[in-house]
Amino acid sequence: MHKYIPNTEADKKSMLESIGVSSIEDLFSDIPAELKLGRELNLGEPMSELELVKHMNELADKNKSDFVCFRGAGAYDHYIPSLINHMLLRQEFFTAYTPYQPEISQGTLQMIFEFQTMLCDLTGMDVANASMYDVGTATVEAAVMAVQNKKKCKNVVVSKAVAPETRLILHTYLKQNDIEVIEVDTADGVTDMDKLTAAVGDETAGVIVQNPNFFGVFEDVEAIAGVAHDKKALLIDVVDPISLGIVKRPGDIGADIVVGDAQCFGSALNFGGPYIGFLTTKSKMARKMPGRIVGQTEDTDGKRGFVLTLQAREQHIRREKATSNICSNQGLCTLTVAIYLSTMGKSGLKEVALQCMNKAQYAYKKLTESGKFKPLYNKPFFKEFALTSDVAAADVNAKLAESNILGGYELECDYPEAKNGLLFCVTEKRTKEEIDCLAQVMEVNC
Repeated sequence: MHKYIPNTEADKKSMLESIGVSSIEDLFSDIPAELKLGRELNLGEPMSELELVKHMNELADKNKSDFVCFRGAGAYDHYIPSLINHMLLRQEFFTAYTPYQPEISQGTLQMIFEFQTMLCDLTGMDVANASMYDVGTATVEAAVMAVQNKKKCKNVVVSKAVAPETRLILHTYLKQNDIEVIEVDTADGVTDMDKLTAAVGDETAGVIVQNPNFFGVFEDVEAIAGVAHDKKALLIDVVDPISLGIVKRPGDIGADIVVGDAQCFGSALNFGGPYIGFLTTKSKMARKMPGRIVGQTEDTDGKRGFVLTLQAREQHIRREKATSNICSNQGLCTLTVAIYLSTMGKSGLKEVALQCMNKAQYAYKKLTESGKFKPLYNKPFFKEFALTSDVAAADVNAKLAESNILGGYELECDYPEAKNGLLFCVTEKRTKEEIDCLAQVMEVNC
């Protein structure tokens, strides 16, 4: 019997025979040998529960979890009201699984319906699906929708002000579809409109822009929508949903598909996930959406009920036509978003957005007033801004770490032209004292 999985050798032999292979290694024959570990995992000796808890606590204590966070770049340290976990951890909600006999699970369907409704209200679109893995996969699925929407297309155009990870995922996926991804340069922190106009042609399926973009700067979405629509391409807008508390809705300024990551709506930073992508669009595009749509109806007695209304691109019902394997949402993350938005309401979300922007403006002023750190771009921004100096970004962050401060994202990793650039993020959680401390450490120690 295996140490952790209670299958006997006879069990394993029986299972292997039933699927027609002779060994477990045969199941992984498609993986090149150089990519395999080639040895047993070094898990150490078995431990009792008491020993294991002690060991895990010792490992956890090695993490620095008490830093004051001024880093964003796609993962944000927003306040999570205590009500979120209180509701989320109720046992009747505690599953991430999507039901395959959906109408039996009226509570799950209602939760998805509420999630979709609030996302549509927030983005100004007609329909939303039931969540995706993260903003990267949501953006790719939006690009696939654009490709499917245009009969003769060869490329998708994306601004370099879209997050680097999102663009990498886009390249990986669309390469398999023989669709070229054309990246457009930026100018002073925003998409270069002249280069964008030159890049978008009659065979462009979609134009992807992020607003506020990766540098935290607001883009001219209406102008970019005009460029896209002139060539009958769709505009895909990647948004920070917190910003929608104070800026115009993407659906009202020309976006055809709106995607984003709702981690900021009640999900903590958990060393890399889970995140929760969302995708909303106009009703005419509903049948090209991945995932599913839940609708509201009445039963024969006139009682309110919820039904799985549309799953046009679901892998399990249209396998031969499926373009992806997004067939299950992240139920618990979706519920988190629904509880957060219900808790905050319109006025609460507006308050969060205003606090983020006002505190970011205060931090920007404090960090640049001596002239030691200079703005990298001279454009209006939301909660993130980029600075540069004569000091290497890594050295600045090392000094900040000595004061238990998580400094800005080092832009030079992805944007070589942004020498010594640091992208700072200020959310509603940051206090005046924390911002003043950041400014003092950077001014005196860096």
